[in-house]
Amino acid sequence: MSGSATKRVTAADVARSLGLSRATVGFVLNETPGQTIPAATRDRVLAEAKRLGYRANTAARALASGRSRIILLVLPDWPLDYSMRTHLDEASLALDEAGYSLVTMTPHPGGHAQPLWATLRPDVVIGMAPFTTEQLAEIRGSGVDQIIPSVAAGEEGSVGDLGFADGPRLQVEHLLARGRRRLVFAASADPRIADLVTQRRDLASRTLTTISGASFVVESVVTEDNAASEIRRWIDHGVDGVVAYNDDIAAITLGAALRAGIAIPQQLAIVGHDDTPLARLIVPSLSTVRVDNAGLGRYLAELALSAATGAAPPLAGPETDANLVVRETT
Repeated sequence: MSGSATKRVTAADVARSLGLSRATVGFVLNETPGQTIPAATRDRVLAEAKRLGYRANTAARALASGRSRIILLVLPDWPLDYSMRTHLDEASLALDEAGYSLVTMTPHPGGHAQPLWATLRPDVVIGMAPFTTEQLAEIRGSGVDQIIPSVAAGEEGSVGDLGFADGPRLQVEHLLARGRRRLVFAASADPRIADLVTQRRDLASRTLTTISGASFVVESVVTEDNAASEIRRWIDHGVDGVVAYNDDIAAITLGAALRAGIAIPQQLAIVGHDDTPLARLIVPSLSTVRVDNAGLGRYLAELALSAATGAAPPLAGPETDANLVVRETT
């Protein structure tokens, strides 16, 4: 094989080129706190490092400083839908502006990959859902001190999943205000989000019972394959309003209803959840619920930064108020 590997430029090379001590150059390149390096010297070191093509050895820097400037976000095995992507994009941007990198991982049941908290040595590990007792023990055993949430699921002081608003309540209230009385909750069949589906369905059901004393007319899980038959079943039971788990389920329902010749919204009103681009673009456009997923991402970043730097945590949680967006399907 011809050619040879390019030699990595080190801090020693930068020091030799400038005629400075290795310690001085190391203090500048490693951003060592508590050092009084003149601004002119710091500028010379950074300029020469750039000219020579120096790249920091992040592993060595982490060992020297005790900080990796990595935030590890542990995701449940959920699909990366529009709302989740918005959330992650905003969190990543906020952390990047503060000089931190956001890394995500999804533990899978029966998986054999080594957890990233053991290999990356992140400054903070944060979970979108509470950790199990076993996970917390593993994370702490890997040397990570800052964990959010720090209490295992089901234990005293534990918290629920981060950032869920009361959109299902608005969905039900809106349909009742439109004069719809026989409602169905259209659930997703995806087993990965079964807990989320149950949370939204339960809140919608409680709202319906509290306001009208009624219950959902039928239980229904909607897929592309069964949507037509489910809608026929709904119509047979007199259903006139649909609370959809999200906009994808609402769109599947809408398409099947239109193909069956059902008038929307006169015969069947539909409300989605998440206000995805699909909700605006589909014809007729979907009434839906908008949640501030970007705000939730910024809040998550603030939590992580407060744990990483010792700064005061954010004074309040994310904006959890959901907003109803009324369009053509209601």
